[in-house]
Order: sequence, then structure tokens, then C-alpha cells
Amino acid sequence: MNRPVQYFTDEYLEYCQNLTPEQIVEFLEQFRRIAHAGSHSPSKLISIKVPENLLQAFKFKAKAKGQPYQSLIKELMHHWVMNG
Repeated sequence: MNRPVQYFTDEYLEYCQNLTPEQIVEFLEQFRRIAHAGSHSPSKLISIKVPENLLQAFKFKAKAKGQPYQSLIKELMHHWVMNG
């Protein structure tokens, strides 16, 4: 089984130095859930404002890739969380 490896920028490491122990535990718990839950985790409906031209371009590229754009957004979010 491949384990995710996360890389951190110097700015992020500096930010993390100011986290409370409770915030660190919460982050680790969320990371564990994401790493092990896969697609079995319940979803939450969100609302986000995105510039219209960016959204249209994203939808176009997702369609060209043969993938629903919302699924691609989730895939990109997961990749970013797991790989930084």
C-alpha cells in the first residue's frame, strides 16, 4: 500500500509553529480520515463563488477529459490535500 507523502513550504511550516495542540490534533484527524476514507466519506454541499470565465474554462477542460467538472474539482482538492 502506498502511503501519501506531504511536502511543506517554509511559509506553511512557519504557520504551523503557531498552531495549538488542539489544532494539530484536529488536522491530523482530518488527514487520517481523508487518507483512509476514500470515496466512502459522506459529502457536504457547499457554495463557492468562482469567476464565470474560469468556471467555463474549467468545465470545458473537464468535458474534453470526459469527466464531470464537479468530480474533477473533488479530485483536485483531494490531490492538493494529500500532496500539498
